[in-house]
Amino acid sequence: HNKMANQVNGNAVQLKEEEEPMDTSSVTHTEHYKTLIEAGLPQKVAERLDEIFQTGLVAYVDLDERAIDALREFNEEGALSVLQQFKESDLSHVQNKSAFLCGVMKTYRQREKQGSKVQESTKGPDEAKIKALLERTGYTLDVTTGQRKYGGPPPDTVYTGVQPGIGTEVFVGKIPRDLYEDELVPLFEKAGPIWDLRLMMDPLSGQNRGYAFITFCSKDAAQEAVKLCDNYEIRPGKHLGVCISVANNRLFVGSIPKNKTKENILEEFSKVTEGLVDVILYHQPDDKKKNRGFCFLEYEDHKSAAQARRRLMSGKVKVWGNVVTVEWADPVEEPDPEVMAKVKVLFVRNLATTVTEEILEKSFSEFGKLERVKKLKDYAFVHFEDRGAAVKAMNEMNGKEIEGEEIEIVLAKPPDKKRKERQAARQASRSTA
Repeated sequence: HNKMANQVNGNAVQLKEEEEPMDTSSVTHTEHYKTLIEAGLPQKVAERLDEIFQTGLVAYVDLDERAIDALREFNEEGALSVLQQFKESDLSHVQNKSAFLCGVMKTYRQREKQGSKVQESTKGPDEAKIKALLERTGYTLDVTTGQRKYGGPPPDTVYTGVQPGIGTEVFVGKIPRDLYEDELVPLFEKAGPIWDLRLMMDPLSGQNRGYAFITFCSKDAAQEAVKLCDNYEIRPGKHLGVCISVANNRLFVGSIPKNKTKENILEEFSKVTEGLVDVILYHQPDDKKKNRGFCFLEYEDHKSAAQARRRLMSGKVKVWGNVVTVEWADPVEEPDPEVMAKVKVLFVRNLATTVTEEILEKSFSEFGKLERVKKLKDYAFVHFEDRGAAVKAMNEMNGKEIEGEEIEIVLAKPPDKKRKERQAARQASRSTA
C-alpha cells in the first residue's frame, strides 16, 4: 500500500513520517473518507480519491453526486485508472473539476469500447507559455475535456458590450494537432479584439481536433482575420484555413405538398420540432397559390436546428403522412464587401409572367447603358456598363410596379465558387445513392 501511496503522490507531496509502517490503519484520511465509503465506493478507490483531496488538486466540495455515482459504476481497476488519469491531467485552468472528472470517465469508457489504451501523456501545451499569455492579456482560460475556451467574455479593459452577434465569428481549420492558444492568439489578435477563442479538443487523443472558433468583438475584425490569416503558414508547410463561420440554424426541407401555405407549414413543423421561428417559402412563377415543393425552416439557434434535423431524418416523424427529405440549408455566404463594391449587375425579382426582356431593357436603360438583360422564370439579371448607373437604377426602381407586380431589386451577388462545389458534391452523392 505504501508503495502505491508513494507512486500516487509522486513527488508533489512528501510522505509524512508516520505513514511509513505497512499497517494501513495509520494512514491519515480526511474527514471525507468515511463519506466516500458510505457512498458505496470500494475501499481502495475511496483511499485513492482521498489522497487526491490531500494533495489539494481538488477538494471534496468540488465533486458533486453525479461524479461520485459515476465513479461507483466502475470496477475497482477502472476507477483507480480513471483517478490516476484525472490526477495526471493538468487542472490549472479547469473551472469545473467535477464535470472534468466525468469527462475523464466518459473518455475512459469510449477507449474501453474501442479497445485502445490511453495514450501515454500526449504532449499538452507549454504551461509556461500559456501562463505568460494569460498574464499579458488578462483573459481567462476554461478547460474542459472537449474544449479549451479563452475569454468569453474578455476582460473589461478590452470590451464591455454585449456578446457580439452574427458575422463576428470565424472558423479556423487545418490547425496542427499539438498547437494551442499561445500560438493562435498572437496571430489572430492582430485582426482586432477577440471576444473568445474555442479550441476543440479530442479527449481520446488529448490533442486538439484541428479546428477552432474565434469570435471577435466586431464584424470588421472578423473580416480582417479572414484576410490576414486565411492560408497563413503557421508552421513550416502548415497553412491555416479561415472563413467567416455561419452558425447554421436553417434547414432545407423537400417533399412538401405544393398546396400548403406558410401558415400550414409553420403549424405542422412546430408540432414535431422545437424552436421553429420562421418558414421561407417560394411560389411557382405561374401560380402564386402553389409552393415549389420545398421550403426552408429557420430555427432560433443552431442547437434547435440540429435536433430538428435529427428528428426529421430519423424516419419516425411524418409530416402530412410522408417522410420529408432534410438537409442543412447552404449558408448565405456574405460576399466580400470589396467584391460587392464593384458589382454592376442587378438582380430583379417578383416579375409578372407578362414581363419580357424588352420591357426590362426599356425601363432600365434610361439610367445608363446596359450590357445585357437575362430573364429566367420570375426573376432577371440586368447588367449595366457602369456601377453608378446600376446603383441609381436600383434605388429608383426598387418597389415600382411593372405589369401590375411590385418588383424587388438587389445587387447581384457574384457567383459563389464554394456553393457550386457543394452543389456538385451533393449531385454526385445523390447519383451514387
